Amino acid sequence: MTSLHPYALLPNTTEFPPVEQALSEPNGLLAIGGDLKPQRLIAAYRQGIFPWYTLGSPLLWWSPDPRCVLRFEDFKLSRSLQKNLRNKAYRVTFDQAFREVMQACAAPREGQDDSWITQAMLDAYYRLHQSGVAHSVEVWDGEHLIGGLYGISTGRVFCGESMFSKVTDASKIALAILVEKLQEWDYCLIDCQITNKHLTRMGASNMPRIEFVRLLCEERDKLTVPEAWKSTPS
Repeated sequence: MTSLHPYALLPNTTEFPPVEQALSEPNGLLAIGGDLKPQRLIAAYRQGIFPWYTLGSPLLWWSPDPRCVLRFEDFKLSRSLQKNLRNKAYRVTFDQAFREVMQACAAPREGQDDSWITQAMLDAYYRLHQSGVAHSVEVWDGEHLIGGLYGISTGRVFCGESMFSKVTDASKIALAILVEKLQEWDYCLIDCQITNKHLTRMGASNMPRIEFVRLLCEERDKLTVPEAWKSTPS
């Protein structure tokens, strides 16, 4: 570390400090301030940086070490999830209800009073969705949205942001279908950002930040098939 404090971002620029300058405590805090304009968000994700803050706090930018990632070959399907996928009890779509998925992800969780997905975040990522950069997966029971996830596509890396479930396994179904399709579309992995027990049980693991950033730099300019996101997988 070269500083004991996060770097203050300058207005009217998309420049970030090197991720190696991120604090070790709190892990990954790199910069403060700036805005959520599309150009800044895209520049951040291309460098392995993401915003994460709560309502009323300054805008904070992070690049933790290690980085939680999900390699497709490591994805684990529980027996109950395999059964749900075989039965096809639910319908899964892509990019059909992006704002609704984000709103559901932003709803208060058990034990939480507020969400880091503020209205400003929702509006900013919806703009990215409109430009074809941010994507969602939706799980439906009839006409009811019961689960899903959203994230950012950066070349051949999909940066997962958040997921939600209103019924058991709904978000896992969204992730399972996403893993299947990303493999078909020649993506290389999913960036899960920060480790948690839920992701670890599904096969996610830690990667040193230097290794993750090196991979991201190799993959961020490679073409994928954005039009495929408008398809209905099942």
